Amino acid sequence: MDKNPPAAIKGRGAAHNPQGRFEKLERSRDENAEIQSRPETVVTLQRARSIIARNDSPDLPFSQSINPYQGCEHGCIYCYARPSHAYLGLSPGLDFETRLFAKENAADLLREELSRPGYRCELISLGANTDPYQPAEREYRITRGVLEVLWEFRHPVGIVTKGSLIERDLELLEPMAREGLVQVFISIGSLDGEIARTLEPRAAAPFRRVETIRRLVAHGVPCGVLVAPVIPFLNDKDMEAVLEAASEAGARMAGYTVLRLPWEVKELFKTWLEQHYPLRASHIMARIRDIRGGRENDPEFGSRMKGEGLFAELLRNRFTVACNRLGLNADKRNNLDSSGFRRPSPQSSLF
Repeated sequence: MDKNPPAAIKGRGAAHNPQGRFEKLERSRDENAEIQSRPETVVTLQRARSIIARNDSPDLPFSQSINPYQGCEHGCIYCYARPSHAYLGLSPGLDFETRLFAKENAADLLREELSRPGYRCELISLGANTDPYQPAEREYRITRGVLEVLWEFRHPVGIVTKGSLIERDLELLEPMAREGLVQVFISIGSLDGEIARTLEPRAAAPFRRVETIRRLVAHGVPCGVLVAPVIPFLNDKDMEAVLEAASEAGARMAGYTVLRLPWEVKELFKTWLEQHYPLRASHIMARIRDIRGGRENDPEFGSRMKGEGLFAELLRNRFTVACNRLGLNADKRNNLDSSGFRRPSPQSSLF
């Protein structure tokens, strides 16, 4: 690992812009000249050609997802979506959290796709890649437009977020919940505010996310907590505390994932460790290799989300015991209902 990492930037996860693997020209980067002390976020409106992404991964509980934004200002250093910026000729580092793309035609594209005679209704996930309630959503309202279309078509949706901005849309989520069309997972990796401040610099604070669960549940929106990512020797000790806080707030579902380090994320995360936790860095990476079969990342289906080995088995057991004690995941039924799906006429109202 780099023993002389670049200085951390307040309010940002990455401190530099390592070269993306698809950049055609290798560039020599003068870090001092290139990176501003307080880099601004730039959002570019984008006309997408399609909006529903499909996957056949056995590790995921959905086959359809929508990502209203490319890039994410939350700046989570571990984000597995960072390498996608390399496809744009941008860096998965600071570019990923400061150069964002908002799919301004997302709602129109979704309406077109759902209106096709051959479309088969099944759960759509929001937040599978980048957070649909990141700060840019306050102004651009792309996620809001997508939700309005889903409600218009009575289409089920699952949402994963670290953003308390989701509370803005309770007027939509509440009636959707009454018809069994929505469930929300709030991602909380730790209740330690200091860890969250550097690990997820522009996401809502952990206590605020717990409060978001409480407010959603109070309006009848079924909620769960996603303890993610679990990082050995950093936040793994907090698993039970997160589950207990979420359960007390009204969550009835839970899941967890262990840290993944695909492509450029590996070096970004190791640099972050040297910046913020230098005394623990080598121990953390050694344990990560333990649960990844000696590698720093395991891309294999079946093991990439939970890991393998003794430590991974210990995490599984702890999670199961805590969930059983708290009554989480007691209802094994899928509460979302696709039977009410409809294609409204062009003249029909949203409500």
